[in-house]
Amino acid sequence: MISVIMLTYNREQLVSRAIQSILCQTYQDFEFVIVDNGSSDRSGQIADEFAAGDSRIHVIHRERGNIGSGRNAGLNAAHGEYLTFIDDDDWAEPDFLDFLLNLAEENQADVAICGSVSQAFDEKKIMTAEEALIELMWRKKYNMAFPTKLFRRERMENLRFPEDGVYDDIALMYKLLAGAQKVAYHGLPKYTFYRHENNNSAWTTNHSLLTPETLEEYLQAYRTRTVWLSERFPDSAAVWRYFEWSFMISMVEKISRLELTDCYAIREQLRRELSVNREVFITCGLTLAFEKEWMEEYVACCRKMR
Repeated sequence: MISVIMLTYNREQLVSRAIQSILCQTYQDFEFVIVDNGSSDRSGQIADEFAAGDSRIHVIHRERGNIGSGRNAGLNAAHGEYLTFIDDDDWAEPDFLDFLLNLAEENQADVAICGSVSQAFDEKKIMTAEEALIELMWRKKYNMAFPTKLFRRERMENLRFPEDGVYDDIALMYKLLAGAQKVAYHGLPKYTFYRHENNNSAWTTNHSLLTPETLEEYLQAYRTRTVWLSERFPDSAAVWRYFEWSFMISMVEKISRLELTDCYAIREQLRRELSVNREVFITCGLTLAFEKEWMEEYVACCRKMR
């Protein structure tokens, strides 16, 4: 019924916890596809040891590749009617699968989303694709990450993760949600994201780790997303533009406040683009008070200086 897909790479100290959290699920009708992404430690061996004792586990060993190519290997091997992902340094609550499956089936939803320990709300929403995308982009109740979400298999039949970058979630999640007829969200915490310094997305909680390469990849993904969604949902084109500009001003603020000198050249590019679009951004009706303050402090002041 459900395919659980997990990519692992050099997590021998953490991967057992992630695997055990799935094997201990109250819902038992699942297959567990574990992709060993070329680990040089015992991560793949640990997965094999679990597989030897549980026929639901299927381990794929492959040469080192990026996250997207590894997840695609898992997708190609999955057979479930529903798909969900976990990360090898996180863990799920025992009723994680039960909760998401019931949420999807009770509401005939293509996508079901639960809360995490870091983003938990006892609130339930049934949304259209457009509504879900807007809720996601506010990043208040759920985020772009694939964990915490259960998808009907057919939603991903023609979608695959990009294999030429590091941050695959932001490049695919919006396309997946855009194809849903109905999205069900209930924010009770059924998953834990374990944040640590070696986490792939550690920079999102420790902005001092931001690099020019990471920022360029995110900016390109946001630009592509704005164009794609504006074509798919033209009535909300101004909303998609706002969220791109919102990300840009937040990056300008962080680079400036934290003195991330390696990112100064990109900051100047962002300042110029925000300056050109300043009036539209400020008056669009979505801009938050602190964003207007940042525009004055980090963009308008520089324009006056020039």
